[in-house]
Amino acid sequence: MTAEEQAALVQIGQTYLYPNYRQPPLVLVRGEGRRVWDAAGKSYLDLYAGIAVTALGHAHPDVVRTLREQGERLGHVANYFYNEPNVLLARDLCQRTGFARAFFCNSGTEAIEALLKLARRHYYAQGQANRYHVIAFERSFHGRTLGSLAATGQAGYREGFGPLTGVVHVPYGDVDAVAARLDDTVAAVLVEPVQGEGGVLPAPQGFLEKLRSLTSSRGALLLGDEIQTGVGRTGRFLGFEHSDVKPDAIALAKGLGGGFPIGAMLCQKHLEGALPPGSHGSTFGGNPLASAVARTVLARIDTEGLVERARLNGNYLAEAAAALGALRMFPHQLREQPRPRPAPGPRAQARYRCARRAGVTARGGRALDHRRRLGAALFPGAQHRTFRDRRGRVLRRPGAHCPRSRSLIANSLIAQSALSPNDRAAPTSWV
Repeated sequence: MTAEEQAALVQIGQTYLYPNYRQPPLVLVRGEGRRVWDAAGKSYLDLYAGIAVTALGHAHPDVVRTLREQGERLGHVANYFYNEPNVLLARDLCQRTGFARAFFCNSGTEAIEALLKLARRHYYAQGQANRYHVIAFERSFHGRTLGSLAATGQAGYREGFGPLTGVVHVPYGDVDAVAARLDDTVAAVLVEPVQGEGGVLPAPQGFLEKLRSLTSSRGALLLGDEIQTGVGRTGRFLGFEHSDVKPDAIALAKGLGGGFPIGAMLCQKHLEGALPPGSHGSTFGGNPLASAVARTVLARIDTEGLVERARLNGNYLAEAAAALGALRMFPHQLREQPRPRPAPGPRAQARYRCARRAGVTARGGRALDHRRRLGAALFPGAQHRTFRDRRGRVLRRPGAHCPRSRSLIANSLIAQSALSPNDRAAPTSWV
């Protein structure tokens, strides 16, 4: 396909797709391992990972095989019936995490909705119908449906959608602020172990432990959003495993399906009766195809040691960033208190054009300078060195001198490859 044909596809997209995204003028048509190709044949090293989704890379042969074999056997059945891949996935997740029950849906925002309904109905069943409020945190992100949007602590996402009640937001890391608001009308505290949309902000030391103690002493639930941090991305299977805290329930999605839509809510045993039959459900949730793929992803994560690889690669990238004088851009060394992030506008678009001219394609965050990198588990050392060296060359180019441009370029989420022809070939190893 030629560049002209790609431009024609871009024009079709701009004409018919609803314009709620800001895509660059390229069309991705193929992926293999760590790479994607656009319609004009250009290769890219994928550091975006589908927003923390493609944990095994693109077109992984095990995933492709599972899709084919399970699709030939049983693709969908109503959840009025058990299906084999789903009950086995529920067992796998519960045994792996120590939770007692699993509910399946299709996405992260649906998993958060399940958490919110679980908390409200738990207290309703106990005769505490007035206990339905939730405490969440400023700069958090939990999804875009109305319930999860109400919990999201960024006004820009909530603007224009009318009253979103039932949630109060307090500063992330401020236990005293939580204590001041946690009364007998609060059903739960909802928290990410690492905030990933308002920057990359790990929970301050001891914060999660204090939340656990506070919620337990006051009779509220602690709900964990593991949608982005879960499935090994932080170097543990769950982000909460970096602490001694176990929430009452958590939400999972993203990397769980390796690119196939699936979400999950896991809860402890004392909550297994909170949502009785008829109180909640999902037409496609837990379907055989999604469940089989998720089991394949989990198995491959184990056999290839990808959780440990994520930890090692994160350490390597932090060291590489230090060599470039950009240590603050990586999760291991990020500040605990966020700085204001500018609203998107002409200057943000100019930064994006600057990055493109410097040889990098980047998309991320509403202001185009989002500090996160989502493909850490996928790349061996050679690929990380390529990214590090490419980053260093870009940072030294004209137009990359201002701090904000350096931030954007250094944290590009899809980096245009500058590799040798041999490196552009299909990878010999998939992870």
